[in-house]
Amino acid sequence: MPVRRFKEYLDDHGVHYEVLEHPVAYTAQEVAQRTHVPGQHFAKTVAIRIGDRLALAVLPATDRIDTERLAQSVGETSVRLASEGEFSAHFPGCETGAMPPFGNLYDMEVFVSPHLAQAEEIVVNAGTHTEAVRLPYSAFARLVKPVEVHM
Repeated sequence: MPVRRFKEYLDDHGVHYEVLEHPVAYTAQEVAQRTHVPGQHFAKTVAIRIGDRLALAVLPATDRIDTERLAQSVGETSVRLASEGEFSAHFPGCETGAMPPFGNLYDMEVFVSPHLAQAEEIVVNAGTHTEAVRLPYSAFARLVKPVEVHM
């Protein structure tokens, strides 16, 4: 169960969090609406391909990735969205598209938008299309150590 593993990780690291159960939702905007969270505080997790490696881009549900801008920000010639076939096997136990933005749990770099980094609290997917977790942004930053970049 992905939520249990994720909760154990947060518990082991002394993070205060709240599990938010919600009706099935597949997009970040839907989850934000169903959990009654402003879209700018819901952390959308997007699998990206930077050259030959997978990484995660984390940004508010209200924002869209500009892959050209992201490539410039990370000093690469190109960045593209990863296909489901490229990333789904890297998130065992997670429903496709519901992976938490904790790339450190999956040996992936994490890039975060400065727009999200301004939030006191964020809400993230917890591995299913029916559960999310609210936690302080500072705890996310401490555990994941994301690189803040414009995207």
